[in-house]
Amino acid sequence: MTTVRGTSVDITTPDGVADAYLAHPDDGDRHPAVLLYGNAFGLRPHLRTMADRLAGAGYTVLVPNLFHRHGRAPILDLPEVIDPGTVWSEVEPMVRALTPERAMRDAGAYLNFLAECPAAVDGPIGITGYCLGAVLALRTAGTYPDRVLAAAGYHGGGLATDAPDSPHLLADRVSAELYFGHADQDPSLPAEQIDRLDKALTAAGVRHRCEVYPGAGHGFTQADTVAYHPDGDARHWESLLALLARTL
Repeated sequence: MTTVRGTSVDITTPDGVADAYLAHPDDGDRHPAVLLYGNAFGLRPHLRTMADRLAGAGYTVLVPNLFHRHGRAPILDLPEVIDPGTVWSEVEPMVRALTPERAMRDAGAYLNFLAECPAAVDGPIGITGYCLGAVLALRTAGTYPDRVLAAAGYHGGGLATDAPDSPHLLADRVSAELYFGHADQDPSLPAEQIDRLDKALTAAGVRHRCEVYPGAGHGFTQADTVAYHPDGDARHWESLLALLARTL
């Protein structure tokens, strides 16, 4: 079994310092870098566990505190098992404040950190994102196409809306290979958005796969929430590790 080293790090962004978690194999070597965008509940033990698992598979993984403008993690006092309905009123203002412009300024800082990280291989990276993080994964792949080789998004919401800044409108700027694992019981990404996303990526010539996970709801990979779906989570890990193995 690969021994993993996890540490807390600070990253200088144009809007202040973002705290983050960095995990990598504890072998002194450089490994392909992966940026892990969490969901709206912020940087917490479950995301660190996910990062450790990826690091154990041979990657250097960075998990930033997406809401660093509101304080260092943990920002919220979350229960052991999170019910989104009971905490959303606290989470929503932070999510709304993370505009695409702010998020992509942060993304540039995260990419720069990984480019200079002695535990990471120099060159383009992979991304995986969850819920809100899936949106950020697609935006980052479209905003920094030369720096992202692969991006995966799971149970993302609002990926292909009618808004003028909808994430799917970046499709023609993406050069990475993309994978999306959608939940079939997810009101935040109805069937028409799934179809619109797939058509946009196809029209842009983006290498991609969009799959719908039966029986899974929004947040199915998050083991510390009531939405957790073990079968969907297992499938998520299989697809993610396969994507990273063939691209990084």
